[in-house]
Amino acid sequence: MSGCEARDAKKLVRSPSGLRMVPELRSARSPFGLDEPPWVPDKECPRCMQCDTKFDFITRKHHCRRCGKCFCDKCCSKKVPLPRMCFVDPVRQCAECALISQKETEFYDKQLKVLMNGATFFVTLGSSDKSELMVCRLSNNQRYLVLDGDSHYEIEIVQISTVQILTEGFTPGGGNTRAIGMVLQYKVPGSEELTQMKFTAGEDFSCNKKLSASWLAAMHKATKLLYESRDQ
Repeated sequence: MSGCEARDAKKLVRSPSGLRMVPELRSARSPFGLDEPPWVPDKECPRCMQCDTKFDFITRKHHCRRCGKCFCDKCCSKKVPLPRMCFVDPVRQCAECALISQKETEFYDKQLKVLMNGATFFVTLGSSDKSELMVCRLSNNQRYLVLDGDSHYEIEIVQISTVQILTEGFTPGGGNTRAIGMVLQYKVPGSEELTQMKFTAGEDFSCNKKLSASWLAAMHKATKLLYESRDQ
């Protein structure tokens, strides 16, 4: 097994919430992941935290795997995939959490693949007036933004501080906008200063415009998940 394979190795673990396939090394976890929440102790939860129904021998309590709160079966009956916590199978979630997890499914089923497949942009580093045509993609382990052209960069996702999507086509009347690029700032390991990088979709590559716009939209969603993970 190579060093990279060893770092990305996974193991199957069982928690009170279900089976999870997690990285053997915590440092190898996805930057979009969430930790399992602590469950509200049974003794602190005599009633459903949604409908206030009192628990008894017939009305049993269930914990939402995403928020850890306590609900009756009616308020926590949905089993929904939760890839951000690495669950192997769909798990029980309250209605509010199930809705959030269902919306995230599109990112994991579609947009993550778009990011890994990559797209082509003109990339400008810092205040330079020169740009370089590069293929930009998310690494398979989701931890790096990889840029390949004449130069090569690997930006650790957790080191990205801000991402601004650049658009065009907005009108005061509410016209459609189209993503044409992005500006991101990140920290180089060992330095506290921020480095800026600008990505612009090339006007000469009309066949790639749609691909670039899709990649930028996926990156916008990825950024939102990244911020959520940090705020956990």
